[in-house]
Amino acid sequence: MGKAAIMDTYELETRWAPRMLSILRIVSALIFMAHGTQKLLGFPASDMTPGFASLPWFAGVLELFGGFLLVIGLFTRPVAFVLSGLMAFAYFIAHAPQNFYPVLNGGDAAILYCFVFLYLVFAGPGPWSVDAMRAGATTRYAAR
Repeated sequence: MGKAAIMDTYELETRWAPRMLSILRIVSALIFMAHGTQKLLGFPASDMTPGFASLPWFAGVLELFGGFLLVIGLFTRPVAFVLSGLMAFAYFIAHAPQNFYPVLNGGDAAILYCFVFLYLVFAGPGPWSVDAMRAGATTRYAAR
C-alpha cells in the first residue's frame, strides 16, 4: 500500500476536524430545535402544548431560539452553556424520577444533548459559523 493510500491523520486533524465540529453543531442544533417547534408551534404535531410561561414553555423557547443561534453559530459558547444546563435540569426534573436507567426513562437524548453542548462550550463553533466570521476567521480556523 502506497503512501498516498494511507489516510493522512494530520490532514484529518487540521482540515476536517474543525469542519466536522461545525457539522456536529449544526446537525445537533437542528434536531434540538424540533423540540422547541413542537412545544411552541405545534410542529411536528404533538399532544403537548405547554401553557404560557410554564416550565415546558420556557424550555421550548430556549430550544427554539437557542437552537437557532447554535445552527448559525452565533454566541455559540454562552448559548451552548445555557442549553447544556437546560438539558441537565430536564434530565433530573423530567426523566430521572421515572426510572434510574436512562434508556428506560427516556432521558438518553437529554444526556447526549447536555454533553454535546458542553463540548461546544470548550471546542467553540467551528469554522462554519457567524462567530468565526465575526472573529475574522482567526488563525485557529484560517486556511482550512
